[in-house]
Amino acid sequence: MAAGASALPHHGRSAVELLITAGPLLLLWVLTWPSYRWGHVALCLLLALPAAGFLVRLFMIQHDCGHGALFRRRALNDWIGRVIGVLTLTPYDYWRRTHAVHHAIAGNLDRRGIGDVDTLTVAEHQALGRWRRLAYRLGRNPFVMFGVGPTYLFLLQYRLPVGRMTKGWGPWVSTMTTNLAIAAVAASMMGFFGVVPFLLVHVPVVLLSASIGVWLFYVQHQFEETDWSPTNEWSMAEAAFHGSSYYEMPPLLRWFSANIGVHHVHHLCSTIPFYRLRRVVLDHLRLGTIGRLTLHQSLRCARLALWDEGHGRLVPFGSLRA
Repeated sequence: MAAGASALPHHGRSAVELLITAGPLLLLWVLTWPSYRWGHVALCLLLALPAAGFLVRLFMIQHDCGHGALFRRRALNDWIGRVIGVLTLTPYDYWRRTHAVHHAIAGNLDRRGIGDVDTLTVAEHQALGRWRRLAYRLGRNPFVMFGVGPTYLFLLQYRLPVGRMTKGWGPWVSTMTTNLAIAAVAASMMGFFGVVPFLLVHVPVVLLSASIGVWLFYVQHQFEETDWSPTNEWSMAEAAFHGSSYYEMPPLLRWFSANIGVHHVHHLCSTIPFYRLRRVVLDHLRLGTIGRLTLHQSLRCARLALWDEGHGRLVPFGSLRA
């Protein structure tokens, strides 16, 4: 597939997309403050839902910056990504490097473990001891995967470059400067609004957006008919076509997720701006039939846990009994 002009960002469009995402997020955050002061806690929580949606979209814009897809100048992408990273609690440069590894090895059965969801094969799971098997099952529990896991990832794991200690100063500089900026912004907000009000308003938005973000990332590769291959059979194009989903969501959810559901196209050409991904599918109709998941179908993906090498598909734990 030739990306052609679709791979080129339009600076005006990119700037507008950034403004119509960051602006409403700020407005919703400000509106939660009088709601809290007037005792409308339920309204605060209600406003947290759309605010989380805008924060997810802001993260997806940061994701485009990491691929150099928002603007044509690399430096502009990087600095916008770093600023957004303070709001999304994500050290941009550290995340960008690990995400690049994910794109380079996605679907490679022999190179799992960086930038993806930990997934064992059926044989690997059966070879584990009882306690390690229990730990893996606990980690794949939907409550942990989409509740506890996102909280740990964004609030704790991203605060230190765990697992990247030998990669030089880059991961440390990225995480520590992001941490300092987060601390400065949080301290300023707490000083102005108060500690408890800030936490009650902001923490629900962060946790909800983290869970949504992890779910979106999960269904991009964790679906029954995905594709994992050993190195000698793996190719990046095949992994993009058959190992990444086309998550077809309703228009509103598609907008808030910045078309990240068109993930097979994104893996084929990661420099295509998010606002042009759907146009690629419309121009190449066959892409709309590959790896397609509807919102209803995606809910069944939560129970998938193991790669069945014999049948070439992801299966739930229940399949072991069968």
